[in-house]
Amino acid sequence: MTIALLAAGAAGAPTRLNPVELFLHADIVVQVVMAGLALASVWIWMIILGFTFRVARVSGNNRKFEEGFWEARDIDVYQKEQGSAAIPSSRVVAAALAEWRRSTSGKAVDREGTRQRLASAMDSAVTAETDKLSARLNFLATVGSVAPFVGLFGTVWGIMDSFFHIGAQQNASLAVVAPGISEALFATAMGLFAAIPAVVAYNRFSHRVNRFETQLFRFADRFHATLSRELEN
Repeated sequence: MTIALLAAGAAGAPTRLNPVELFLHADIVVQVVMAGLALASVWIWMIILGFTFRVARVSGNNRKFEEGFWEARDIDVYQKEQGSAAIPSSRVVAAALAEWRRSTSGKAVDREGTRQRLASAMDSAVTAETDKLSARLNFLATVGSVAPFVGLFGTVWGIMDSFFHIGAQQNASLAVVAPGISEALFATAMGLFAAIPAVVAYNRFSHRVNRFETQLFRFADRFHATLSRELEN
């Protein structure tokens, strides 16, 4: 008789986890934690997709601009025709040309001072462009480090709530304990679900931004050398 009852109970039990049911039956505090982690996860994937397409577009436009820049006979004309605020290398060129005009507009030109000011202007432009490109990456780092602990908080709260119900019902059977613990552990799973892609994306994108910054500095150094040669004439 007992074996038959156990078999009937096993037949009516769910065969897989249902995230929606786990969320709906969880304590209100755990629900708030889950909802926050779900929103963070959605925002993370929006940043990942947006950054991927943005870097691809910016890198392509930048490469095309630099290739034409070194082949151009008149830098000023090329900058006016092909330059754009959306192209980082163009912004570097604009900063350098603006400083060049200011430094060489007088009768006496301080060559060494002009070189230093040109380098400073272009370095500042490169830094500004890379900061603009990596503006949202801090959110990935924050979620990657905080989300597991937020999920753990939801788990601890859910387990405490389960123990409270055990004491209230004076029943420590698995049927009473298991649902609450499952709901609590689901909060930790959601924290990891948000944190893992955030950490991976942050490391990958940070490396990509560093590479892009190096390329911009190389372009700026080469252009600085070109302008320095002009000062010798």
